[in-house]
Amino acid sequence: MTGGAGGAERRSTLRQGSAEQAGLLSVHLDALVAEAGKFLAPSPAHPWYAGAVLLAGRGGTVALHRAIGSAVRYTAYDETTDTGVEPPPECRIPMAEETVFDLASVTKLFTAVLAVQQVERGALELEERVAAYLPEFGGGGKRKVTVRHLLTHTSGLRSWLPLFREPTREGKLRLLWDEVPAHPPGSAYLYSDLNLIALQLVLEEITGRGLDALLHDQITAPLGMHRTRFNPPLSWRPTIAATEDARPPWSGLDRGLVWGEVHDENAHALGGVAGHAGIFSRAWDLAILARTLLDGGVYGGARILSPASVELMFTDFNSAFPGAGHGLGFELDQRWYMGAMATPRTAGHTGFTGTSVVLDPTTDTFLIVLGNSVHPVRSWRSGSAPRVALADRLARAVPVRPARNRTAWFSGMECGSTGTLTLPPVPGAARFECALWWDTAPGADLALEASGDGGATWRPVPFTTDGRTEHPAGTVGGWSGRVWHTVSAPLPGTDGRVRWRHAAGLRYVGRGVYVDELRVLDGAGRPVFDEARPEDGARIEANGWSRSAD
Repeated sequence: MTGGAGGAERRSTLRQGSAEQAGLLSVHLDALVAEAGKFLAPSPAHPWYAGAVLLAGRGGTVALHRAIGSAVRYTAYDETTDTGVEPPPECRIPMAEETVFDLASVTKLFTAVLAVQQVERGALELEERVAAYLPEFGGGGKRKVTVRHLLTHTSGLRSWLPLFREPTREGKLRLLWDEVPAHPPGSAYLYSDLNLIALQLVLEEITGRGLDALLHDQITAPLGMHRTRFNPPLSWRPTIAATEDARPPWSGLDRGLVWGEVHDENAHALGGVAGHAGIFSRAWDLAILARTLLDGGVYGGARILSPASVELMFTDFNSAFPGAGHGLGFELDQRWYMGAMATPRTAGHTGFTGTSVVLDPTTDTFLIVLGNSVHPVRSWRSGSAPRVALADRLARAVPVRPARNRTAWFSGMECGSTGTLTLPPVPGAARFECALWWDTAPGADLALEASGDGGATWRPVPFTTDGRTEHPAGTVGGWSGRVWHTVSAPLPGTDGRVRWRHAAGLRYVGRGVYVDELRVLDGAGRPVFDEARPEDGARIEANGWSRSAD
């Protein structure tokens, strides 16, 4: 697919480059790799993954592409000793940058792109009832479920059904046709594989083509994603990361070591082609998809979506369900795996096998983490600690330039950390001013405080930002657009002793807080304290804050 009446659009394609060429800080990318390596060790009881491929970039530059650990480390899982059965070291297969992974639920993003393409063409309507395309789907009280409900997980369908227990395709579909929603459509958010399986069936009905053919013709071939497909051939097997020793009771099917075939039981039972799981890919191919979406649907000479369609995919349709931000197919602002990259527009998805994709339009950055975290067994992996830690590191790698001075004060990004940035007593103090940049996670506390008794007690100081937004409690937090804001606060009845107090959240952090241009003015508007003056700057007391040029 190419865009433009005058021929193909020409945009730059991805290139390997340095952190500096990407506008990132190399020290923090190095820390990202070191952080990832920690999870090859018990974390806490078992390794989170046997290995991983990490890819991070900004703009058109991939600044980090690294493989760690093993693609195939175990031949089986011994449930009696809770250990992995390891072959001789020479029989292990190390992870490589080109290793292909079972993406699991990251597949849902591709299905969503294919659906939005059909919306562009007028063959699919977001607000149309699914039963208008698939009449049998309307059974069980699902007649009011729309295509948008499927894409935003608000259909009310439960998360999963054991379709694999039915021996025939007709039996599998009958389970879906007869399924009764757990909630009325549009009344609640409930993540469900069934939504994307139903969407697959809609796409196949309206196009007359299989999802695998649509994937190839509409996404992977135009974009040059040559290692992305359903049902990889046997020749790919040595380059694919193994997943689980799949046996009851932890697996629904008795398959032994799953390697080169889809891990998800339902996708396997559907022939390896499913809307919710089944695509295999490598990190570079996923970076192409990330770059395509961040560039408004175009990559090189291929356009697969219009900018307006990409905007829809990154627009929250679930504002009625706080914490469940969702565009069309993409999850939005999910700190539990996006870490400090999370913003109201940060988009991404995870996969059960240990995969994740995060795109941040505000900084033009992207992070691909592909791990085989169900190898040798799914019970070894819990939570998303590596995803959060690595996203935090990439977020920190994006520089924040001081507002005016050569350095700004930085709060840091450690969970549970606290700190104060305190000005000395200033006679004649009447007004406090500074530049403030903040991005904090829920549970964090950032407060402006003043003391009139030499620091024995502190009280909140109401302030305004940018001359128009009032903060009567003297606090601010959350998302501020990742831009500098001006702060102004009157200081009646104090000795000029003012401080910023920051307490980070206990579980997640944002990009942190920066303060610059600290000044105290007298009643006539003359500066009686200005940190730009060396003698004044030297009197600032920093507890838990540090000078930062980035």
